[in-house]
Amino acid sequence: MNETLLARMRDIHELPPPSWWPPALGWWLVAAGVMLLAWLLWLAVRSLRRYPPGSWHRDARNQLLALRRLTSQLTPDQSIRELSELMRRIAVARVGREEAAGLTGEEWLQWLEKLDPEQFPWSREGKALISAPYAPPGKCQVSNEQVNRLIEAALVWARRHPK
Repeated sequence: MNETLLARMRDIHELPPPSWWPPALGWWLVAAGVMLLAWLLWLAVRSLRRYPPGSWHRDARNQLLALRRLTSQLTPDQSIRELSELMRRIAVARVGREEAAGLTGEEWLQWLEKLDPEQFPWSREGKALISAPYAPPGKCQVSNEQVNRLIEAALVWARRHPK
């Protein structure tokens, strides 16, 4: 009887090796983490190239962003005066005192428009930049929306563009 039972027994079969596809959940998480890390590294390198530490680009951007945050606390007159002064300082840092310091009025706005990579209509939208610094307090007709549009345009204008 033992021999008949032994003859009927089959050999043990191993399990097939695990497939390499689809990967387990842990590998998907590792891949997502690597992609996220690569994206964050790319953003950091892009930011450092655009706004190098210690350069006027980074300082100008930070000051414009601070002004954008402060617009809710300042009156539109104060905000536009600050923006006008800041734009002049950025222009002097960007191209030099000889080219930018003597520009006034419509000539200043046309110059801004000429150097703007997005072709923002400074001559039409930026009239407050040339009138607000000299207007009596409370007499400048400018809205918060207009100030915010000008700050956004200034952020683009001040961005570092390779020549």
